[in-house]
Amino acid sequence: MTQDDGQLDSLVRRRLRALRVAQGWSLEELARRANLSQSSLSRIENGQRRLALDQLVTLARALDTTLDQLVESAADDVVISPMIDAAHGLMRWPVRAVPGMSVTRQRMTDPPPGNPARMRAHPGREWLVVLSGTAVLMLGDRRLRIEADQAAEFPTMMPHAIGAEGGPCEILGIFDRDARRGHQKDGERGASAADR
Repeated sequence: MTQDDGQLDSLVRRRLRALRVAQGWSLEELARRANLSQSSLSRIENGQRRLALDQLVTLARALDTTLDQLVESAADDVVISPMIDAAHGLMRWPVRAVPGMSVTRQRMTDPPPGNPARMRAHPGREWLVVLSGTAVLMLGDRRLRIEADQAAEFPTMMPHAIGAEGGPCEILGIFDRDARRGHQKDGERGASAADR
């Protein structure tokens, strides 16, 4: 066993215990859910028993996680620096754990477009959190006011546009892969900030 293998083994054991404790479960409860003996589970957590793949799969299911999440190693780069898109007034951070997903921070000053023809629709899903001010989300024929510390989630196939109301607002937008692609296409067509 290499040092890296030993570190991964130790990490998986700590995760198993931490997940069990986070659920508020005793060794007995998790052992029952995973169809293992309590002593076997205790030896697994304490490093006195070899980790077997079939047991890890069973334990991951019982703990409502995946084997991938149980064994993934910690990323070296925890802090992510933003990419600046000055043309659109955006700061963008990629979400490494979910390829294609990104987070943007944007300051808006313009109201949403009054013309429904300027609203965009594209595949995907978007989440938005208002950091300050008041945002207006035009969603189909609905007009929704979103205050600071409120959030919205919507499918981007619904025609939509976002803007500010009563002064500037700052929003944090979270885009899945498809929604991100849709906004990149909007940017290529020269969409204004209010169209986002």
